[in-house]
Amino acid sequence: MKARRREKRVGKFGLAVFLIAACAYSNGVAAQDSAKTWRCGSTYSDRPCEGGKTVKVDDPRSDADRRAAEAGARNNSKQAEQMERSRLSQEKAAYDRDRQAAREARSAAMAERRMALAEQQARERATKAAGDPRKSTMSFSSGAGGKSAGDAPAKKKKRKPRDSDAG
Repeated sequence: MKARRREKRVGKFGLAVFLIAACAYSNGVAAQDSAKTWRCGSTYSDRPCEGGKTVKVDDPRSDADRRAAEAGARNNSKQAEQMERSRLSQEKAAYDRDRQAAREARSAAMAERRMALAEQQARERATKAAGDPRKSTMSFSSGAGGKSAGDAPAKKKKRKPRDSDAG
């Protein structure tokens, strides 16, 4: 009876070992299958597809080559960021210059309009003044006394009596 139990145990143990081995093998096959890359037309997939072909995607570079490539990529990234900052600052400076130029152009245009308006007003005043009758500026002398005709007779000034004249 003990022998039968032992056979059952060994049988169960053997079955367990067999199942574990089969599971490990199937996982290995699945891992190999999943490590493959499939080309399906113009797309790539980790699963096989109808009419798809496997593609080797192993990286044949050494670790030193890989590290050098990564360092180069980091360096390129830093340079790209630096160039972007430079470009942005140049664009901002150009934008500020354009705004200042536009502001100055508006100011110059306003000054020009004001000047044109002032000139137009001066011409209108001149035209209006030309149409108004002018005051006579001519002097006529009457021969006697050299007074002009337009002059009013001069008034004589009265002298104030002095204290010494009073007596």
